[in-house]
Amino acid sequence: MGNLFDKEPPPPMVLVPPLFDYPPLAARTRMLESSYDLLFGKLALKGLFQDYFEQARHFSTMIMLKPIDDPHVDLVATLSGPLDHKPEETIVGNAFFRWQSDVHDPHTFVDLFVSNSDPILQTRACAYYPKFGFGAFGVFPVLLKQRITSEDFGVMGLRYGSANLSIGATVMPFSVKDDLPRKAWLVTKMGSLTAGVQYEPEFGSKDGQKYKDLKNWSGAIGYGVGSGSPLSPSFNFGLELSRSNQFTASFYQHVVVQRRVKNPLEENQVVGITNYIDFGFELQSRVDRFDDTKTSDDESNSNKVPDPKNIPDSTFQIAASWQANKNFLLKGKVGPLSSSLALAFKSWWKPSFTFSISAVRDHIIGNTAYGFGIRVENIRQASYQRADPNFVMLTPTKEHLAEGIVWQAGKRPMLESNINAGNFDGVPMELRPLRKIL
Repeated sequence: MGNLFDKEPPPPMVLVPPLFDYPPLAARTRMLESSYDLLFGKLALKGLFQDYFEQARHFSTMIMLKPIDDPHVDLVATLSGPLDHKPEETIVGNAFFRWQSDVHDPHTFVDLFVSNSDPILQTRACAYYPKFGFGAFGVFPVLLKQRITSEDFGVMGLRYGSANLSIGATVMPFSVKDDLPRKAWLVTKMGSLTAGVQYEPEFGSKDGQKYKDLKNWSGAIGYGVGSGSPLSPSFNFGLELSRSNQFTASFYQHVVVQRRVKNPLEENQVVGITNYIDFGFELQSRVDRFDDTKTSDDESNSNKVPDPKNIPDSTFQIAASWQANKNFLLKGKVGPLSSSLALAFKSWWKPSFTFSISAVRDHIIGNTAYGFGIRVENIRQASYQRADPNFVMLTPTKEHLAEGIVWQAGKRPMLESNINAGNFDGVPMELRPLRKIL
């Protein structure tokens, strides 16, 4: 009789913690950028090589807040500077005030940017219509100490994007001296392969010559697999030839692994935890030398490329990151000139709090310096999940739920095969892949 009243023990569970920075903040403004500059693993590599690696002997703070009463607006403020005050270095402060029409769609928005350096006041706007795939955007500096370059008068652009094609161009409507277009790109995707070209006129004295000059063109091809969700692994490899003189090979991989864990703070049925591991490699090599006599007509124009004497013939960097749980992230990167190691701790309060410390080793001088960073945020919400050891079922539950109830009647199980097939209907918004718009 006693067995009839015994409760069935809860099934074993695996913790699925939220990622530190997902969706990435750069995805909120990707409609202002050329798709060519973001695809081929560039956006993921940028986050791997830069996030939480603070500059040596410097600090940085970031505050990202959203009011509870109106989730359509938010504020992002940053403050950075040297740890030891130096007259030649100043503390830089910036702030963005942003409004977007749809809480879950960041592609239509307006924001105001203020800073204690140029531009002092700048406005950006973007309107994208996913039903038709067309969008328009603009960046307009309002207050500057001095307008020198063509970009200082504003940039406007048009784009079309779908799951397999992205095409767009930018112009400078208030600058009569500049070329039309200022930038143009075409990127297409066929299965796992992505290819694209981009035109930026920098060389030549006439329009016809600029289109024919290969130094004004860049091309890239990439191979990528994976859904883009942090719950599934991904792999990206890319090759790029920029302006006929710089060759770049890059590689990025996101790995999702599960390890056994015994945590006295968790329930007995918790047998494992999901970890996120990222690897990245980038190699840049010069394949040709610039001809110093070939520059644009206007020597004062900022469109002139950097001095080739300041660009090394070849350089590389390797980076890796390991998120052990929802609170700790360890990152490291190695290059020919320096190596860095970063450790970040995140507390998922509301707002969340992140503290990071990084050590930078200069291989030339032979010394080690440190940098610090602090972030406070309530823009991106955390989704702390529990799943069975094989990801057979994935249901959102509260962290440290005492009863451990995970089987909810009337809910369709989220199978691992659904995640691999790209069906994320039962997955929280914060763990779904970004909308697939090239």
